Amino acid sequence: MPWAPELFTAPALQEILDKRRRDALVAVPYFDGLLAGDPDPLVESFSVQPEVHDPVRGRVKGEAAFRAFVIETSAWLRQHRASVEDVEHAVLERRGFEEVVVHLEMDDGPVSLPVAIVADRTVDGRIDEVRVYFTSQPLTGRHANRPPLLQPDPGLVVPDAVAAYLRAHATGDVDAVVWAFEPDGYLREPAGGSGVHTGPDGLRVYYERELSHGVGIPLETCALVEDGPVSALEYNLLREGTTPLPQAGVAVFARGPSGRLAAVRVYDDTDPALHPQNQ
Repeated sequence: MPWAPELFTAPALQEILDKRRRDALVAVPYFDGLLAGDPDPLVESFSVQPEVHDPVRGRVKGEAAFRAFVIETSAWLRQHRASVEDVEHAVLERRGFEEVVVHLEMDDGPVSLPVAIVADRTVDGRIDEVRVYFTSQPLTGRHANRPPLLQPDPGLVVPDAVAAYLRAHATGDVDAVVWAFEPDGYLREPAGGSGVHTGPDGLRVYYERELSHGVGIPLETCALVEDGPVSALEYNLLREGTTPLPQAGVAVFARGPSGRLAAVRVYDDTDPALHPQNQ
Protein backbone atom coordinates (compact mmCIF):
# COMPACT_ATOMS: atom_id res chain seq x y z
CA MET A 1 0.00 0.00 0.00
CA PRO A 2 -0.94 2.63 -0.86
CA TRP A 3 -0.41 3.60 -4.54
CA ALA A 4 -2.16 1.93 -7.51
CA PRO A 5 0.46 0.13 -9.68
CA GLU A 6 -1.55 0.44 -12.89
CA LEU A 7 -1.24 4.24 -12.75
CA PHE A 8 2.57 4.26 -12.99
CA THR A 9 4.36 4.37 -16.32
CA ALA A 10 5.77 1.02 -17.43
CA PRO A 11 9.43 2.07 -16.94
CA ALA A 12 8.74 3.52 -13.47
CA LEU A 13 6.84 0.43 -12.34
CA GLN A 14 9.50 -1.89 -13.75
CA GLU A 15 12.19 -0.01 -11.83
CA ILE A 16 10.23 -0.55 -8.61
CA LEU A 17 9.67 -4.23 -9.43
CA ASP A 18 13.36 -4.73 -10.23
CA LYS A 19 14.39 -3.08 -6.97
CA ARG A 20 12.06 -5.34 -5.03
CA ARG A 21 12.81 -8.41 -7.13
CA ARG A 22 9.12 -8.94 -7.76
CA ASP A 23 7.06 -9.81 -10.83
CA ALA A 24 3.99 -7.88 -9.65
CA LEU A 25 2.69 -5.70 -6.83
CA VAL A 26 -0.80 -5.41 -5.37
CA ALA A 27 0.11 -1.86 -4.36
CA VAL A 28 3.19 0.32 -4.72
CA PRO A 29 4.62 1.04 -1.24
CA TYR A 30 4.44 4.57 0.11
CA PHE A 31 8.11 5.52 -0.12
CA ASP A 32 8.65 3.76 -3.45
CA GLY A 33 5.96 6.02 -4.86
CA LEU A 34 7.51 9.16 -3.37
CA LEU A 35 11.01 8.25 -4.57
CA ALA A 36 9.71 7.66 -8.11
CA GLY A 37 9.43 11.45 -8.26
CA ASP A 38 6.28 11.64 -10.42
CA PRO A 39 3.23 13.05 -8.58
CA ASP A 40 0.74 12.01 -11.30
CA PRO A 41 0.14 8.35 -10.33
CA LEU A 42 0.05 9.32 -6.66
CA VAL A 43 -2.56 12.03 -7.27
CA GLU A 44 -4.63 9.64 -9.38
CA SER A 45 -4.49 6.97 -6.66
CA PHE A 46 -6.86 9.08 -4.55
CA SER A 47 -10.60 8.79 -4.94
CA VAL A 48 -11.38 12.51 -4.81
CA GLN A 49 -8.56 14.81 -3.75
CA PRO A 50 -5.26 13.90 -2.10
CA GLU A 51 -5.11 14.06 1.69
CA VAL A 52 -2.05 13.01 3.70
CA HIS A 53 -1.37 13.62 7.38
CA ASP A 54 2.40 13.89 7.88
CA PRO A 55 4.08 14.31 11.30
CA VAL A 56 6.34 17.13 10.07
CA ARG A 57 4.26 18.81 7.35
CA GLY A 58 0.90 18.35 9.04
CA ARG A 59 -2.27 17.99 6.94
CA VAL A 60 -1.55 18.09 3.22
CA LYS A 61 -4.86 18.42 1.35
CA GLY A 62 -5.67 19.22 -2.25
CA GLU A 63 -3.87 18.48 -5.47
CA ALA A 64 -1.58 21.52 -5.56
CA ALA A 65 -0.41 21.11 -1.96
CA PHE A 66 0.07 17.37 -2.44
CA ARG A 67 2.08 17.76 -5.65
CA ALA A 68 4.41 20.19 -3.86
CA PHE A 69 4.69 17.77 -0.93
CA VAL A 70 5.65 14.86 -3.23
CA ILE A 71 8.28 16.87 -5.13
CA GLU A 72 9.83 18.33 -1.96
CA THR A 73 9.76 15.04 -0.03
CA SER A 74 11.24 13.09 -2.95
CA ALA A 75 14.08 15.59 -3.25
CA TRP A 76 14.69 15.52 0.53
CA LEU A 77 14.80 11.71 0.60
CA ARG A 78 17.27 11.62 -2.27
CA GLN A 79 19.39 14.36 -0.70
CA HIS A 80 19.71 12.23 2.44
CA ARG A 81 20.33 9.00 0.48
CA ALA A 82 17.22 7.32 1.85
CA SER A 83 16.89 3.55 1.74
CA VAL A 84 13.81 1.71 2.94
CA GLU A 85 13.75 -1.52 4.97
CA ASP A 86 10.40 -3.34 4.97
CA VAL A 87 9.02 -4.57 8.30
CA GLU A 88 5.34 -5.53 7.86
CA HIS A 89 2.37 -4.66 5.68
CA ALA A 90 -1.24 -5.57 5.00
CA VAL A 91 -3.41 -4.63 2.02
CA LEU A 92 -7.10 -5.20 2.69
CA GLU A 93 -10.15 -4.18 0.70
CA ARG A 94 -10.93 -0.98 2.61
CA ARG A 95 -7.83 -0.34 4.70
CA GLY A 96 -4.15 -1.15 4.78
CA PHE A 97 -0.97 -0.40 6.68
CA GLU A 98 2.74 -0.49 6.07
CA GLU A 99 5.72 -0.53 8.44
CA VAL A 100 9.21 0.37 7.33
CA VAL A 101 12.49 1.67 8.67
CA VAL A 102 13.83 4.58 6.61
CA HIS A 103 17.62 4.82 6.75
CA LEU A 104 18.92 8.36 6.21
CA GLU A 105 22.31 10.06 6.06
CA MET A 106 21.86 13.20 8.14
CA ASP A 107 24.37 15.95 8.96
CA ASP A 108 25.03 14.47 12.41
CA GLY A 109 25.33 10.91 11.12
CA PRO A 110 23.07 8.05 10.03
CA VAL A 111 19.49 7.89 11.31
CA SER A 112 17.17 4.88 11.23
CA LEU A 113 13.59 6.11 11.42
CA PRO A 114 10.72 3.63 12.01
CA VAL A 115 7.63 4.74 10.08
CA ALA A 116 4.06 3.42 9.92
CA ILE A 117 1.59 4.36 7.19
CA VAL A 118 -2.16 3.69 7.32
CA ALA A 119 -4.50 4.24 4.37
CA ASP A 120 -8.29 4.21 4.12
CA ARG A 121 -9.77 3.12 0.80
CA THR A 122 -13.09 3.71 -0.89
CA VAL A 123 -15.22 0.96 -2.46
CA ASP A 124 -13.49 1.42 -5.82
CA GLY A 125 -10.09 0.72 -4.28
CA ARG A 126 -8.82 4.28 -4.51
CA ILE A 127 -7.36 6.05 -1.48
CA ASP A 128 -9.52 8.20 0.76
CA GLU A 129 -6.81 9.34 3.19
CA VAL A 130 -3.23 8.47 4.22
CA ARG A 131 -1.90 8.91 7.76
CA VAL A 132 1.84 8.71 8.41
CA TYR A 133 3.28 8.12 11.89
CA PHE A 134 6.81 8.55 13.24
CA THR A 135 8.52 10.49 15.98
CA SER A 136 10.01 13.76 14.78
CA GLN A 137 12.79 13.85 17.38
CA PRO A 138 15.51 12.24 15.22
CA LEU A 139 14.80 14.75 12.42
CA THR A 140 14.10 17.99 14.32
CA GLY A 141 15.80 17.36 17.67
CA ARG A 142 12.55 17.63 19.60
CA HIS A 143 9.28 15.81 20.16
CA ALA A 144 6.10 17.26 18.71
CA ASN A 145 2.66 17.38 20.28
CA ARG A 146 0.65 15.92 17.41
CA PRO A 147 -3.09 16.41 17.96
CA PRO A 148 -5.42 13.43 17.44
CA LEU A 149 -6.21 12.65 13.81
CA LEU A 150 -9.22 10.39 14.41
CA GLN A 151 -12.25 10.31 16.66
CA PRO A 152 -12.33 7.49 19.23
CA ASP A 153 -14.51 4.46 18.47
CA PRO A 154 -15.80 3.12 21.81
CA GLY A 155 -17.32 0.10 20.08
CA LEU A 156 -14.12 -0.97 18.31
CA VAL A 157 -13.40 -4.68 18.89
CA VAL A 158 -9.72 -5.60 19.18
CA PRO A 159 -8.06 -9.03 19.63
CA ASP A 160 -8.10 -10.38 23.20
CA ALA A 161 -4.34 -10.00 23.71
CA VAL A 162 -4.47 -6.40 22.55
CA ALA A 163 -7.45 -5.67 24.80
CA ALA A 164 -5.61 -7.15 27.80
CA TYR A 165 -2.57 -5.01 27.04
CA LEU A 166 -4.66 -1.84 26.72
CA ARG A 167 -6.49 -2.47 30.02
CA ALA A 168 -3.23 -3.05 31.90
CA HIS A 169 -1.55 -0.07 30.27
CA ALA A 170 -4.47 2.21 31.20
CA THR A 171 -4.43 1.17 34.87
CA GLY A 172 -0.65 1.03 35.31
CA ASP A 173 -0.65 -2.72 36.07
CA VAL A 174 2.92 -3.69 35.17
CA ASP A 175 2.43 -7.40 35.95
CA ALA A 176 -0.55 -7.60 33.62
CA VAL A 177 1.24 -5.72 30.84
CA VAL A 178 4.21 -8.09 30.98
CA TRP A 179 1.86 -11.12 31.11
CA ALA A 180 0.22 -9.95 27.88
CA PHE A 181 3.47 -10.83 26.05
CA GLU A 182 4.90 -14.17 24.97
CA PRO A 183 7.96 -15.20 27.05
CA ASP A 184 10.23 -14.01 24.24
CA GLY A 185 8.02 -11.08 23.21
CA TYR A 186 9.40 -7.61 22.71
CA LEU A 187 8.44 -3.93 22.65
CA ARG A 188 10.01 -1.46 20.26
CA GLU A 189 9.71 2.15 21.35
CA PRO A 190 9.42 5.03 18.90
CA ALA A 191 12.77 6.24 17.59
CA GLY A 192 14.42 8.48 20.16
CA GLY A 193 13.66 6.08 23.01
CA SER A 194 16.08 3.54 24.37
CA GLY A 195 15.24 0.91 21.78
CA VAL A 196 13.94 -2.64 22.03
CA HIS A 197 12.93 -4.38 25.27
CA THR A 198 12.81 -8.17 25.13
CA GLY A 199 11.54 -10.89 27.47
CA PRO A 200 9.88 -10.53 30.87
CA ASP A 201 12.87 -8.85 32.52
CA GLY A 202 13.46 -6.31 29.78
CA LEU A 203 9.76 -5.53 29.48
CA ARG A 204 9.35 -5.17 33.23
CA VAL A 205 12.21 -2.68 33.48
CA TYR A 206 10.67 -0.56 30.74
CA TYR A 207 7.08 -0.63 31.99
CA GLU A 208 8.06 -0.05 35.62
CA ARG A 209 9.72 3.12 34.39
CA GLU A 210 6.90 4.16 32.04
CA LEU A 211 4.08 3.31 34.46
CA SER A 212 5.87 4.24 37.67
CA HIS A 213 3.79 5.02 40.76
CA GLY A 214 0.93 3.08 39.19
CA VAL A 215 0.13 5.93 36.82
CA GLY A 216 -1.53 4.33 33.83
CA ILE A 217 -1.52 5.69 30.31
CA PRO A 218 -4.95 5.28 28.67
CA LEU A 219 -5.23 4.94 24.92
CA GLU A 220 -8.46 5.78 23.07
CA THR A 221 -8.95 3.22 20.32
CA CYS A 222 -9.86 4.77 16.96
CA ALA A 223 -9.34 2.37 14.04
CA LEU A 224 -7.98 -1.12 13.45
CA VAL A 225 -6.42 -2.94 10.51
CA GLU A 226 -6.31 -6.66 11.28
CA ASP A 227 -4.61 -9.20 9.04
CA GLY A 228 -4.29 -12.64 10.65
CA PRO A 229 -2.09 -12.41 13.75
CA VAL A 230 -1.02 -8.80 13.04
CA SER A 231 -3.05 -5.72 13.98
CA ALA A 232 -2.35 -2.03 13.45
CA LEU A 233 -4.29 0.02 16.01
CA GLU A 234 -4.59 3.78 15.64
CA TYR A 235 -5.20 5.52 18.96
CA ASN A 236 -5.27 8.78 20.84
CA LEU A 237 -2.87 8.87 23.76
CA LEU A 238 -4.66 10.92 26.43
CA ARG A 239 -1.70 11.86 28.59
CA GLU A 240 1.98 11.27 29.20
CA GLY A 241 2.41 10.32 32.83
CA THR A 242 0.39 12.88 34.75
CA THR A 243 0.50 15.49 31.96
CA PRO A 244 -2.70 15.80 29.86
CA LEU A 245 -1.41 15.76 26.30
CA PRO A 246 -3.74 14.15 23.74
CA GLN A 247 -1.90 13.05 20.63
CA ALA A 248 -2.15 10.64 17.73
CA GLY A 249 -0.32 7.34 17.44
CA VAL A 250 -0.44 3.84 16.03
CA ALA A 251 0.88 0.56 17.43
CA VAL A 252 1.38 -2.70 15.58
CA PHE A 253 0.64 -5.81 17.62
CA ALA A 254 1.85 -9.23 16.44
CA ARG A 255 0.45 -12.24 18.27
CA GLY A 256 2.50 -15.36 18.92
CA PRO A 257 1.74 -19.10 19.06
CA SER A 258 -0.12 -18.92 22.39
CA GLY A 259 -2.19 -15.91 21.35
CA ARG A 260 -0.22 -13.53 23.54
CA LEU A 261 1.81 -10.67 22.08
CA ALA A 262 5.03 -11.57 20.28
CA ALA A 263 5.78 -7.95 19.42
CA VAL A 264 4.50 -4.43 19.96
CA ARG A 265 5.93 -1.66 17.79
CA VAL A 266 4.91 1.87 18.72
CA TYR A 267 4.73 4.95 16.49
CA ASP A 268 3.94 8.19 18.29
CA ASP A 269 5.83 11.22 19.56
CA THR A 270 5.84 10.71 23.29
CA ASP A 271 8.50 12.55 25.26
CA PRO A 272 10.24 10.47 27.99
CA ALA A 273 10.85 13.69 29.96
CA LEU A 274 7.12 13.89 30.71
CA HIS A 275 6.88 10.45 32.32
CA PRO A 276 6.48 10.45 36.11
CA GLN A 277 10.00 9.19 36.89
CA ASN A 278 11.48 12.15 34.98
CA GLN A 279 9.34 14.88 36.56
